[in-house]
Parts: sequence; C-alpha cells; structure tokens
Amino acid sequence: MGTVKTILREVKEYKRVSLLTPFFTILEVVVETMIPLLMASIIDEGVSKGNMSVIVHTGTWMLLLALAGLITGVAGGIFGAKSAMGLGKNLRKKMYANIQTFSFANIDKFSPSGLVTRLTTDVTNIQNAYQMLLRMFVRAPFSMITAMVMAFIINARIARIYLFAVLGLAVFIAFLMTITTKTFQRVFKKYDALNESVEENVSAIRVVKAFVREDYEMSKFEKAAGTIYKLFVKAESNIAFLMPVMMGVVYAVILLISWTGANMIVNSELTTGELMSLLSYCMYILMSLMLMGFFFVMVTISSASAQRIAEVINEESTLKNPPDPVYEIPDGSIDFEDVDFSYSSDSKEPVLKDIDLHIRSGETIGIIGGTGSSKSTLINLISRLYDATTGTVKVGGRDVREYDLEALRNQVAVVLQQNVLFSGTILENLRWGKKDATEEECRAVCKMACADEFVESFPEKYNTMITQGGTNVSGGQKQRLCIARALLKDPKILILDDSTSAVDTATDARIRKAMAEAKPGMTKIIITQRIVSIEHADRVIVMDNGRISGFDTPENLLKNNEIYREVHETQMEGGGDFDIEDARKEEEAGAGFLNTEKGGAN
Repeated sequence: MGTVKTILREVKEYKRVSLLTPFFTILEVVVETMIPLLMASIIDEGVSKGNMSVIVHTGTWMLLLALAGLITGVAGGIFGAKSAMGLGKNLRKKMYANIQTFSFANIDKFSPSGLVTRLTTDVTNIQNAYQMLLRMFVRAPFSMITAMVMAFIINARIARIYLFAVLGLAVFIAFLMTITTKTFQRVFKKYDALNESVEENVSAIRVVKAFVREDYEMSKFEKAAGTIYKLFVKAESNIAFLMPVMMGVVYAVILLISWTGANMIVNSELTTGELMSLLSYCMYILMSLMLMGFFFVMVTISSASAQRIAEVINEESTLKNPPDPVYEIPDGSIDFEDVDFSYSSDSKEPVLKDIDLHIRSGETIGIIGGTGSSKSTLINLISRLYDATTGTVKVGGRDVREYDLEALRNQVAVVLQQNVLFSGTILENLRWGKKDATEEECRAVCKMACADEFVESFPEKYNTMITQGGTNVSGGQKQRLCIARALLKDPKILILDDSTSAVDTATDARIRKAMAEAKPGMTKIIITQRIVSIEHADRVIVMDNGRISGFDTPENLLKNNEIYREVHETQMEGGGDFDIEDARKEEEAGAGFLNTEKGGAN
C-alpha cells in the first residue's frame, strides 16, 4: 500500500484531468449502452411493422448517441493521456531529484544501469498502467455492470447465462494472473543486467575495439537479452491462453443465447429486437471482462516497476545537513581524529583504520601508496562523500558534519582521475566551477592548468563543443580541463586524486608550479603514483592497507620509511619515466615557490 501511495502522490497538478478521465469514460459507457435498446425498438416497432417514422426518429437518436459517445470517448482519451504522461513526468523528476541528493553509499546500493531502467522502462510501465486504470478499469467494470443490468431488465433468464460465464472467466483470469506475476517481477530485474551490458560496452567501446573483444561483448549481450526473452516467453505463454479461452466462452455464450432466444421467440416469450439487444449486451459484457483481463496483465507488469520506482523515491540519503548548518569555512586545515571507515556495517575489517592526521592550512600534501591502500577513500571523507564510521574528520577546525554540504563541497574541490566532461562548450564545462565566471577568469585557470595552449589551438577556442563524456579530447586534455574547472571554484582545499596521470611529468610539474605561484594559501592534496609529483611537497602520507605507514617530509620518509624509499629508488634511480629530467628541471624552477609556501605554513 505504501508503494501505491508513493506513486499516486506524484499525480499532483494532474488530479483534475485524472478525475475528468473516468467521468467522460462513464458518460461514454452510458451512451453506448443506450444504443442496443434503441436498436431493439427499431427492429420491433419500425422494421417488423413497416413504420418508417419510428425508424427515422429512433435512428436519429441512435446517431446523436453515437456522436455523443465519440465526443466523450475522445475527451476521455485526451484527459487520460495528459494525466498518465503527467504522472510519468513527475515520477522521473522526483526520482532524478532524489538521486542528486544520494551519497556515494546510496549510489552504491543502486547500479547506474538499474537507475536508468527505473527512469525509463519502469516509468513507462506505470504510465501505461495508470492510463489503463483511468480508462479501461473504469470503463470495463462499469460497462459490464450496466450491460448486465440492462440484460436482466430485458430478460432475466437469458441474463443468467451471462452471469455464469462472467463468474467462470473471472476465476480463470485470477488464476492466470497469480502464476504470471512472479515471472514478470523477475523480468525487470534482468533489464538491469541488459542495460548494464549496453552502458558498459558503449562507454568503453574504444577499449573493446582495441582488444578485439566485440565477439565476447556480443555473447554477453545476447545472454542478457536471451534471459529476458525466455522470461517474457514464459509469462506471455501463460497469458496466451487468455484470448482463446475468452473467445471460446464468447462464442459458446452467443450460441447458447441464440438457441435459447430462438426458442423463446417461437413461444412468444421474447421479441427479435430484444434478442438482438441481448446479443449486443453479451458482447459488451464479455469484451469488458476481456479488457479487465488485459488490465490485470498490465498491473502485474507494472507492480514490479512501481516497487522499484518507490525504492528510489523513498531512499533517504545517508548524508544529511545538520539542523543549523555552518556555511563559512575559515581555512583549509584538515584533521582526522581516530578515524575508522567501512563501506558496509557488515564488514569484518574497516577499510581505513586508526587514521590520525593533522594538516595545516596552505600545506601541500602528497599521498602515495599501492593499489587498494585506500588513498581515494581517505580523501572522500574530507568532502563528506562518505561519513567516517568512527572518529571525527574536521575541516577548518570543525567537524565536517556541522557544515552545510553545498558550502563544504564548494570549498573542498576534488579532481578525480576519471573526471567527466559534459556535452557543451569548453566554457560551459568550466563554469560548472563557477556559474557566473567571466571568460577572462576561465582563461586564467586554464593557464594555471596548462590547458590554454590546446584550447587556443581549436578553431572555436573556448566555444569548442565537447561531445558527451569528452570523447573528442585526449585523456590529458580532459584532466587539465577538469583541474581548471576545480580551480575556478577558488577552493580552500584542492584534492588531485591521480588527476595528472594522463599528462607527462613535465606538464605535471608546470601545473603544480603554476598553482603554487597563483594559490599559495590553498591546501593542496596530491594523490599520485609518481614520486616526482610529490618530492617537493611539504609532507607526504604513505598509505598501506588502509593505515598510515608514514607522514613526514619527503626527506625524512626517504630515510625512515621503507615503502617510500622503495618507490623512490624504483622510479628515480631506475628512470621509470621517460621525461623525468624535464620534470626535474620544472621542479627546480618551482621549488622556490613550494619552499616559500612550506616556510609560510610552518
């Protein structure tokens, strides 16, 4: 019942048209059920007696009623479409708005492909079911009851034949719906797997082609599509019995009524016109029952969709603003006090363990560690993409849970390795960092991020269109634009999560030199696998299996930390990067800025 309430709450401004739809549908049914009575009058009083005036008079009324039925039917159809499409629009809007509030923990609960299915296929199912509810489910039972009443008024003996047929078919339909419901519920879960296969293949099409894995991806897609095919065939095979059984009952009832009615006409217990009316009402009743059967099929399909939609709408973000949030962040200092973190309460071991860190405002901090050492998880707690399981994370001397989420994230800018550009111009993408930024401001941050050179080389320069996902720029260009976008926010804390991995080390050094010169008061956290990127940082955090193995200056870590020393020796002495000497030169040029910054911070 909660699911139904959740869905119907989104009718909102479409309540009026939702009420008008059944109103006009009922009028349509009333008008249509009057026509067989008039037809009986034409046959008995006009055709049988050769009374032309009765034929003309009654025929005129039948024509007017048919016209009224047409008008009310069209009105009901239009209002039904408006209300159903309006409900679909509101459901998509509500789900999409709620998804925007989700924390990473909430997003982990729903796969992206699952959310796409809910926003598209599931909402379409609800739209169709709602329109059928307002039209078919109102029309069918009302038409059946009205026709049944009229049949009993004409002749109760024949009307009983209808009644027994209706009861028998109702039992059959109920049984059929029961055995198909579970199958349809399984179908929509499989849609998620199908969409996931499509999304993964399309987004990674270059990798697929590079590794010649088209055949593998095709087989994976065919498997997902084949599963849906089998489930639908199973469900539809059951429903396939509905039409022939119902038509068989219709023909049997017509034959029985014709035989019974003919005998009654011979015995003067029934007129020819009344028999014709009863046959018409027979079709009304049984076709109405058939429509109700189709409606229950749609309800069966849409019930699973309704539950999936309600799950997204009712999902509450695990991260919420405090009752009286703080909007001002005084500085870029960061403190971790006895922090543990687990992605799930069921986890046996926390991902981060015993984290105790104190970073001064304006420092440049490097973070290095092996794959899976939880470097990115650590920085996700700073911008409150997750909350610490135990302990406290502070920014500017206050618990991050005390801040307004938007205010905190505006001052803690994160540039991810796999950051995303959106379809639109370069300027539009940059202005995600600051809505009202001037073109000059955009040029300035692009210069800092070493993106101005390649942007200026485009014919349209800053008005160059970026395709969806940024596929028309290289990985390094995309990363530099994302860094520029983050710098445009002028944050107190800038986190670069391996976000220069796609640029050469010389360009990496130029970016860090420009930021040190232009943003000396900004706290910078650089997650990297390159020693050269952090050897002039104020301090470096060495992560190992979710713990801090070391936190000191690069010089001291080289003496005292085995992990740092091993990485340093492998990269610096082994010449692990082809342009390491260029990077060293850039670092030498920028070292003064970083050392000055270090002195200021100390």
